[in-house]
Amino acid sequence: MKPNIIVALLVGLVLGFVGGRVYSGASPKAETKPAAQAGQANNARRPVDPTVFKVPIDGSPSRGNADALVTLVEFSDYECPFCSRANATVEKLEQDYGKKLRVVMKQNPLSFHPRAKPAALAALAAGEQGKYWEMHGKLFANQKKLDDVSLEQFARELGLDLDKWKADLANPKFSDIIQKEQALSNQLGATGTPAFFINGRFLSGAQPIDNFKALIDEELTKAEALVKSGVPAGQVYAKIIEKGAERAAPKAAPQQPPPAVRKIDVPANSASFGPATAKVTIVEWSDFECPFCSRAVPTLQQIKKEYAKDVRVVFRHQPLSFHANAKPAAEASEAALEQGRFWEYHDKLFANQKALDRASLEKYAQELGLNVAKFKSALDSGKFRAKVEADAAAGAAVGANGTPTFFVNGREVVGAQPFDSFKRMIDEEIAKADKLLAAGTKPEELYAKLNAENVANAPAAPPAGAPAEPPVQKVEVGNSPVKGPANAPITIVAFSDFECPFCSRVVPTLKQVEEQYAGKVKIAFRNQPLPMHPNAKPAAAAALAAHEQGKFWEMHDKLFANQRALDRTSLEKYAQELGLNVTKFKAALDSNKFGPQIDADAADANRLGATGTPTFFINGRTVVGAQPLTEFKRVIDEELKKAGAVAADRK
Repeated sequence: MKPNIIVALLVGLVLGFVGGRVYSGASPKAETKPAAQAGQANNARRPVDPTVFKVPIDGSPSRGNADALVTLVEFSDYECPFCSRANATVEKLEQDYGKKLRVVMKQNPLSFHPRAKPAALAALAAGEQGKYWEMHGKLFANQKKLDDVSLEQFARELGLDLDKWKADLANPKFSDIIQKEQALSNQLGATGTPAFFINGRFLSGAQPIDNFKALIDEELTKAEALVKSGVPAGQVYAKIIEKGAERAAPKAAPQQPPPAVRKIDVPANSASFGPATAKVTIVEWSDFECPFCSRAVPTLQQIKKEYAKDVRVVFRHQPLSFHANAKPAAEASEAALEQGRFWEYHDKLFANQKALDRASLEKYAQELGLNVAKFKSALDSGKFRAKVEADAAAGAAVGANGTPTFFVNGREVVGAQPFDSFKRMIDEEIAKADKLLAAGTKPEELYAKLNAENVANAPAAPPAGAPAEPPVQKVEVGNSPVKGPANAPITIVAFSDFECPFCSRVVPTLKQVEEQYAGKVKIAFRNQPLPMHPNAKPAAAAALAAHEQGKFWEMHDKLFANQRALDRTSLEKYAQELGLNVTKFKAALDSNKFGPQIDADAADANRLGATGTPTFFINGRTVVGAQPLTEFKRVIDEELKKAGAVAADRK
């Protein structure tokens, strides 16, 4: 693959996605899957913000001279591939700057990396025996092996006292440290990993080493000047951050672009299911090592079941460069296609995403009864390499830089969206197709015509400087929990996720809204548990079970105050603390009583374009993310003026 294509893929992926949910112009303070690691592949040297942040060291693991003139504080995640890449850069910086550089590590295990927090705990527990950095190195060197058995093996290899290490793993002080460091990271605006503060100045992502060196050299010059003025070397860092900012300034929400509509070709040699003359063609760009792509598989199976005669699905490859086994797996799937077994092999690969090495690929071929000699020959010769690369290049050309990306008759759908998101679009396209067929369009010409019409009718991008606010939506409250007077002139409907850090950040703001607009505002809470948050849906069910007993808002506050403890045991504990009928509460959870309501809320959120959390509709007007009070006041005040004008007209 050409270098420019690789760069395009990486940049597009990181700026647009984080694991399958598109950022799509949403506020950086709304959690969608891409925002978490935005900017990490941006290799261009840009001026670094001169703002100095007050980043305390607080006994965090450090390496280097205490008198170092430059202190690099890193917020990291042991399961993050960008952090692993940056770790090598930091080690090289330590070699190059020697005693002039001190490195301090802080933990920020991201919620969609299930083994990141156990790994962080393992490192901190090793630190109790003086082996933090040795464990740190082990974890990054073995990023694909962070299960409990492997962590214990690393501890054994480092000669740790295993009994003490295991006891320290369970010590709540380390979980508290991680929680505080995550809160600090969010407070400083470093919501993704890796994030660096070099003498307090923020540098985001796994950037080229020259970008680090430029900033370090700049800070060295300042530090040396302080030393010359009489500041002891050991006090330079404290002096520099003494008057630093304690939190990041709020950022304005970027403009929301219109959904993409593209002319999408369907190669004759691509794997597909469904009739060639289908009314709807879905072209998918996917990666067999991408967890979000595997999450989309059941949705595609449901589409196949419910629209067998009307939908064709075409599979194209987009193996991302940081997934080491994705490209070999893509070539293996093409070798299976050559023998007529693509979809069976496709399912095998997604069912075994953690085992995509060459031996496993051959094993799956054997299990499916393929001609293994022919299969191996295809892989050895690179027979399908060009086809995979051509798919990836075509995907990059139409903006499918992350995975999974779908085009429904040319209309883009990004990420592992629920079936209802596809169903709405499929039904719209079937209606268009029926009209064309009735007007005489030949079935074999249907896709090309529908695709062309969708491209021609796509909304133009708004001009620079045009208002970014989406149109007013009709948003139902339904049977959602509500507080505030029923006849309030302002209704705020919040779509939220109890495990989303941005959602918890906005809770105090909403309380201020309630206080400042008492009697004028009612707030409705609707659920949108993001798929990357494993405890979000159970927490939503727990909140509705509390609502059934008249204690929704009390449970709401409990859940947001304890976001890192949303397991079943904790949910039952909170119910008991609130004086609920725990038997009734547990029965509601066990029976999935509120599952349909939660699913309906999430489907409605997607219909309304609320793909990230939190998203608010203030009298139908969209406010995305944990915006400051001033943004809520602006919209509320405008709506109150409208309400006042209407009331005056009625007199």
